Amino acid sequence: MARLDRLMTGKVIAQLGATIGRQFSYELLHKVSKLDGPSLQRELGRLVEAELVYQRGLPPQATYTFKHALIQDAAYEALLKSTRQQYHQRIAHVLESQFPETTEGQPELLAHHYTEAGLNAQAVGYWQKAGQKASERSAHVEAISHLRTGLALLQTLPETPDRVQREVDMLIALGAALRATKGAGAPEFGETYTRARQLCRHLEDSQRLFSVLRGLWHYYYIHADLRTAYELGEQLLALAQQAQAPVMLVAAHRALGATLYYLAGVAEAHPHFAQGIALYDLQQHRASTFLYGEDAGVVCHNFAALALWLLGYPAQGRALLDAAVTLAQQVAHPFSLGFALSNAAVCHQFRREGRAAQEYAEAAISLTTEQGFLYWSAFSSILRGWALAQQGQAQEGITQIHYGLTIYPVTGADLFQPYFLTLLAEAHGTMEQPETGLTVLTEALALEDKTGVRWYDPELYRLKGALLLQQSLDNSTEAEVCFHQAIAIAQSQQAKSWELRATTSLARLWQSQGKRQEAHDLLAPVYGWFTEGFDTADLQDAKAVLDELSESQG
Repeated sequence: MARLDRLMTGKVIAQLGATIGRQFSYELLHKVSKLDGPSLQRELGRLVEAELVYQRGLPPQATYTFKHALIQDAAYEALLKSTRQQYHQRIAHVLESQFPETTEGQPELLAHHYTEAGLNAQAVGYWQKAGQKASERSAHVEAISHLRTGLALLQTLPETPDRVQREVDMLIALGAALRATKGAGAPEFGETYTRARQLCRHLEDSQRLFSVLRGLWHYYYIHADLRTAYELGEQLLALAQQAQAPVMLVAAHRALGATLYYLAGVAEAHPHFAQGIALYDLQQHRASTFLYGEDAGVVCHNFAALALWLLGYPAQGRALLDAAVTLAQQVAHPFSLGFALSNAAVCHQFRREGRAAQEYAEAAISLTTEQGFLYWSAFSSILRGWALAQQGQAQEGITQIHYGLTIYPVTGADLFQPYFLTLLAEAHGTMEQPETGLTVLTEALALEDKTGVRWYDPELYRLKGALLLQQSLDNSTEAEVCFHQAIAIAQSQQAKSWELRATTSLARLWQSQGKRQEAHDLLAPVYGWFTEGFDTADLQDAKAVLDELSESQG
């Protein structure tokens, strides 16, 4: 400060520069200072000579940087509060009126200067814009910071309809960023949309209400409260149909379809995904990707691929899966790509294709770890663990699954926990540890009793039967009951692929017991139903069993 005090006019320039920031351009400083060019250059030269700032380039293209942040702080803190606010206001006005590229590309700078100037109304708008810009480049942590700062300032303004609208918009944007970083199950995600819904009662705006209800739907959905999620999904579809807006319709079909899928109604779910795909247009839906935090078209393609596999159309499902990943790459939205890659791993897990599941899971882990998508990072780690176990690396796979299972609850999610535990039990089966696997399945069933979510039951009961047989052939009667349960549940879900797998398991058991004719009569019609996917593991296994049974009969 003593060195600055001796510079007199130079001190004023240093303080103005310090108000701009640690680094400032000659061009901006010239426009906000009251000195002419030669005088300003002379005073800046004195600051450089005094080694208070470094200079790069020559005026008018020169930039200056304070030698140390403490020097900037000392210059800035010496300003009277009123003078400081005047400087910030002058800087903001100059940036706004004469630097359109900065205003557009770095709204957080104007937000900062208007905030420090005490002009909260102007600051809020720029904090909102800064949050949106950050989200668009997937800088979600930054977006959360900007939006929360803006929301706090918003509370200082008079309560008007415009203020309510702006708060709802900022809460919707905050929700999308929170979903990416913390997951839709996080308490603050639910709190954000609950607050927004309360505010929507003061507005008659179906589009804003739709976005808010969609956020709430995701919160209840990921918490496995599927009945509430279904009610919200129906409200979304009603609003979308009333508005006849394709973007809203795709998002509504995505929500209802996903809810029905996990309510064990895959046959009812698939038409919603098909509708979403039919209504989807990449360019038209680009803006909604940032509004909802995901590309609904990518999600519909992914879910439709899974649904087609379950319904017994493996080839069609695989083609749609490839289309989903390609679309996600075209959309160039990292969170949507993370969704597509993670669910591609699920699809290959369904198909029992360990290598392909591993490749997609590892691609998802790489992307989601880099981007900070905690939910998808945990999700993909578990799928990678299953894939490793299927390829002879069971111990490493189990370790990987446990790693994912420690992270997944942190996101507040419940929906997939029984599914993940079933994958863990299967991995223990590959290590000839049926007792441990059965213990894990008991935990999975307890969770299902708690949530009522039983979409993976055909596999859970089939695997339970397989582990009982692995434990002891004396468990044949109990295992047979499990296989019958798996078949019955798969039939109730119209999940032909799971029905085939469970039927093959039961046919093998009967074959080992000498009941060859019964085994053949059980399996043949289920296998005969299929018209595609004969290169998949399940259909090849079923055919092998039928061939063995035919040979023994011959």
